[in-house]
Amino acid sequence: MPAIARMVEADDLDLVISTVDVELIALSERREELAPAILAAPSADTLNTALDKMALAERCAPTGRTPRTVLAGSDAAAVDWEFPVFAKPRQGAGSRGVRLVPDRAALDALPTDEGLIVQDFLPGEEYSVDVIADAAGNVIAAVPRTRARVDSGVAIAGRTVRDEELEETAAVIARAIGLVGVANVQLRRDRAGRAVLLEVNPRFPGALPLTIAAGVDIPSLVTDLFLGRELPVRVPFREVASVRFLEDVIVEVDDLLVSAHAGHQEEL
Repeated sequence: MPAIARMVEADDLDLVISTVDVELIALSERREELAPAILAAPSADTLNTALDKMALAERCAPTGRTPRTVLAGSDAAAVDWEFPVFAKPRQGAGSRGVRLVPDRAALDALPTDEGLIVQDFLPGEEYSVDVIADAAGNVIAAVPRTRARVDSGVAIAGRTVRDEELEETAAVIARAIGLVGVANVQLRRDRAGRAVLLEVNPRFPGALPLTIAAGVDIPSLVTDLFLGRELPVRVPFREVASVRFLEDVIVEVDDLLVSAHAGHQEEL
């Protein structure tokens, strides 16, 4: 925090934005230390709820848009599940630690010291919905996109889709957690085909360029929101697609640019 505060002062910053989950709560709980800069992040309560999958499920259960969710151990053992089910860490990012539990024996064998939760299996297609809510908690945009290809939890191919159910479900979840600002609401269709909550990432999503290209410039909107500027009531979007790829750029040695600020020039 002192290092960030020094950057705020040195560069006369108005706004601080974190794109990393594990930093958000620490920053939010000490946001006054960044003054006069403003932290562009939801409240500490919203962050603590979103980043704890058990707390998130409990907060959003009254919406009717969540899968059954209980802690591994005696709570899970008492439920008459339709197998398979999902087990995942209560806190964590991406798909790390997620496991498919095929039967009752595997459920009973789950460790109880790893903070695992157990949820109904959601076999349908997964969607990410980029959501932004204004200072009053009104959702001004909810942009669903498919996750056609995923690598290490990050979508590398997908498209935006107009789907009233996905948009409304994401908006309902955002309101339930008191969102102000941006979040990525991940949804998946259950056995009945309904879109239900998977998790919430209360930060800029990795596939944000697709949402921007679709017409919802979330970074600009977030900047206006936290600097007190007026936001539109609703921002429309269009259906577009994207794909990410790695490119190796080969150049002649003589064409390399050398910077005096590069690490290999530090001795100068």
